[in-house]
Amino acid sequence: MPEVELSAGTIDYEDTGGDGPVVVLVHGLGFDESVWADVVYGLRPGFRVVVPVLPIGSHRRPMRPDADLSAHGIARLLAEFMDRLDLRDVTLVQNDTGTAQLLLGVRDERIARLVLTSCEALDNYPPGVQGRILHTACRIPGGLFLLVQSFRFPFLARMETSLGGMAKRPLPKELIARWYGPLLTDRGIRRDFAKFLRTTQKDCYLKAAENLPSFTRPALVAWGAEDRMMPPATGRRLARLLPKARYVEIPDARTLVQLDNPTALTEEIRRFVKENPLAGEG
Repeated sequence: MPEVELSAGTIDYEDTGGDGPVVVLVHGLGFDESVWADVVYGLRPGFRVVVPVLPIGSHRRPMRPDADLSAHGIARLLAEFMDRLDLRDVTLVQNDTGTAQLLLGVRDERIARLVLTSCEALDNYPPGVQGRILHTACRIPGGLFLLVQSFRFPFLARMETSLGGMAKRPLPKELIARWYGPLLTDRGIRRDFAKFLRTTQKDCYLKAAENLPSFTRPALVAWGAEDRMMPPATGRRLARLLPKARYVEIPDARTLVQLDNPTALTEEIRRFVKENPLAGEG
């Protein structure tokens, strides 16, 4: 994978290339670019798809010890990433962790269209049972290390109170191993992961919502219809705050909509871009 040096450290990214409209896919906490594989495949014809591996748990190299890895820090790194690659008129697609919202009204000059799939928003942080368990574990000495050990065993990771609650179908054990291998084997990655959990303020997404009405570019809120961790009611509230948003529910999907129903999500993104062309497109 190509890599890029950012202020916090070096990150990897996937880039399909081409001269089509740019789509940047943003993963959530403890995932990497592989969580988007089916959507990348579906969008590749006609789009340039870019997927950064953000330093929130499944990254390959620890960040600098003084790096700001709070939700706001990760949002700034995402903006810096788009600057470094000079990505313009981006369709920014966020899943799970809601950091893209923190760019709106602050560093959104490269964002032409916004897609928010099931993600943390408003007062839903930490989200669900999973979020509350992580939030508690990172504040108990040794708690996060012990919790992470459960990901060595696929049957534990697939429990409803763990990863299993984020997807409708059992997650492949090879993906679980890929996502959580860095956390299990590298103390620096665990430090980065814990830093996000410990330094992200509980009300950061609620405060960010104050900027949403000022984002007057097209937005799509595409929520997992059966999501328990990020309830659809949160998605509907989010859509009402964005002046040019359309709300849609992705059937047969929970939080990880890109794994549960990648075809439906890909079709919604394609439709959204087609219905909201920019100057010089299509």
